[in-house]
Amino acid sequence: MALLDAIFCCLLPIWYSQPGLGLPLAPAGGQSPAPAVEHFWHVTDLHLDPTYHIVEDHTKVCASSKGENASNPGPFGDVMCDSPYHLILSAFDFIKNSKQEASFMIWTGDSPPHVPVYELSTDIVINVIANMTATIQSLFPNLQVFPALGNHDYWPQDQLPTVTSKVYNAVANLWKPWLDEEAIHTLRKGGFYSQKVSTNSNLRIISLNTNLYYGPDNITLNKTDPANQFEWLENTLNMSQQNKEKVYILAHVPVGYLPSSESITAMRECYNEKLVDIFRKYSNVIAGQFYGHTHRDSIMVLSDKKGNPINSLFVAPAVTPVKGVLENQTNNPGIRLFQYSPSDYKLLDMLQYYLNLTDANLKGDSNWTLEYILTQTYDIEDLQPKSLHGLAKQFAILDSKKFIKYYNYFFVSYDSSVICNEKCKAFQICAIMNLDHNSYVDCLKQYYVRYNL
Repeated sequence: MALLDAIFCCLLPIWYSQPGLGLPLAPAGGQSPAPAVEHFWHVTDLHLDPTYHIVEDHTKVCASSKGENASNPGPFGDVMCDSPYHLILSAFDFIKNSKQEASFMIWTGDSPPHVPVYELSTDIVINVIANMTATIQSLFPNLQVFPALGNHDYWPQDQLPTVTSKVYNAVANLWKPWLDEEAIHTLRKGGFYSQKVSTNSNLRIISLNTNLYYGPDNITLNKTDPANQFEWLENTLNMSQQNKEKVYILAHVPVGYLPSSESITAMRECYNEKLVDIFRKYSNVIAGQFYGHTHRDSIMVLSDKKGNPINSLFVAPAVTPVKGVLENQTNNPGIRLFQYSPSDYKLLDMLQYYLNLTDANLKGDSNWTLEYILTQTYDIEDLQPKSLHGLAKQFAILDSKKFIKYYNYFFVSYDSSVICNEKCKAFQICAIMNLDHNSYVDCLKQYYVRYNL
């Protein structure tokens, strides 16, 4: 089934008549006490594969398997394939039916599938993003959503430009219901924006286009400040500081080191160092950072140059369960809900939900379930940098039961028998606690000496 044809035949069976989840964009009339805790959802890496369909020939179940056999395809997908629309709809349907009042949702990119470049085009990529946007807007007409572009939200993939483009213009038009004029203006220009949350007057969202810093982006090679985003970011954070605002940073490609690899930053190292410097400088303004891209569930703690924890970062797992043919592990589909204080915007807790893909396919029913509550699972007070830093130190203890849990959740409970040896654990712990080059290298050296790795 051709991708372009599939997009139009399988999408948008939406329940238009159902009311949306969440608070209204404009404050409702009447006096009610301000809640002590408010919530927002985080979804990422939907990676719709509109060609997904169950056939006898398992090499033809989905374009995203690239000719490999699907392993055990069912109505909610297969680990060799990107998401069928049925899976994505089940995730949003779960959010809607949870009846959980939310102030907003963040959506950190990557809607198109992992397929060869020649199977996509700019128009197909825009159509996929448009359909995902329409799905969200139809199910949640009154909920403010803050999107970020992913490296697959472009054609050719990864090659996001530093100037306006057809994709930047298209998403600016698609996301107008959620964003103000200034946000739309910078989105058109460089794929990034900032916007105040309509229900929280002193909370600003900064959505970065970190794809500009991604290694495979040839357009930004040797550029000091692609699209002048660093300058814009500093100016925006400085303005927020002066106006006594708090800021949530969201983006697709995360800052820091990949926890499953040795000494590899998610973005080019020079850009990583620059971002870390900016985040350190404005850590008193930034109340949290949220990313996608890796498809795994991980935390990071940014420390200042003296080693004091100053910022909490969260990488959310993907909705897509796809894995490469050579990979042993993947993730179950996941979505998450954050709790925060509406008085100072401090992050209080996080509830991770997941779909056991094997079970869902066997039963033909999408039973999205609470996987864990972060503070309860790890017995910590809140999601503040000091709490997460203390937790990471507990992870580092030999045979730490908390780390064994963390590593199982890293894959969204895909395989509870998975083991992380000492070298694997070194990469994980150093990536959690060290986001800049010097501290990361020092961390690995200490592990290598301690465990003779």
